[in-house]
Amino acid sequence: MPTYEATPRFTADHRRLTPAQRRRFRQAVTAFIDDLHTGTFRASLRVKGLRSAPGVFELTWDGDGRATWSYGPEIVRGAPHIIWRRIGTHAILTGP
Repeated sequence: MPTYEATPRFTADHRRLTPAQRRRFRQAVTAFIDDLHTGTFRASLRVKGLRSAPGVFELTWDGDGRATWSYGPEIVRGAPHIIWRRIGTHAILTGP
């Protein structure tokens, strides 16, 4: 099982989401975790690296829903560590 942490910006962004947006994000994260184990992300999550921020990735959920993340140092041997950076709409990409 992967480990994770959230930046303060992610936490503040997350609080501003509607309950429906939070629910859809949780659904996307379930698929994201499954895909972390296989090493290949499903096309519907549209995971891609950000050109403006090397090492930072974007996960798209629910149309305009976006979350940015990066890999962090391994905490549990063999399990990826995810750092959630921002969450919201396309507007978050100005400061991933």
